[in-house]
Amino acid sequence: MQQRNMQKDAILNRLRQRGCRITKQRMVLLDIILDGDCSSCKEIYYKASKIDPSIGSATVYRMINMLEEIGAINRRNMYRVSCTQPCDELEDEAQKSGKHACTIEFDDNSSIVLTQKAWNQIIQAGLSVCGYKDKQAIRSINPA
Repeated sequence: MQQRNMQKDAILNRLRQRGCRITKQRMVLLDIILDGDCSSCKEIYYKASKIDPSIGSATVYRMINMLEEIGAINRRNMYRVSCTQPCDELEDEAQKSGKHACTIEFDDNSSIVLTQKAWNQIIQAGLSVCGYKDKQAIRSINPA
């Protein structure tokens, strides 16, 4: 928590040095970004708009660009995940219909298409590595 506050203070100082006003909207966005659980501007926007409905997507993009310009963040490794079908669809149905579960688009404009089986393997492995699950199986994935 203390490190997060130090980071926040350093970023706020850099923004002030650039002549930026520190608005409530910017503070909300900065808090969400510092929490570190968003991987795209879209996710940041959704979280921010729940806190303050007056925050628009353009505000988020401007803030992200500003933070990148001052060196506070690096978006090179950010990616977007867009699910095109319900995550509980069966793998064999997806294969028969030629449909897929998710497309992952990277910031270098490359992308990969994942079947439901591959998507579930990635989620299982990620949850295990990060310590969120032990031997449990995922029953469903629901958007927040």
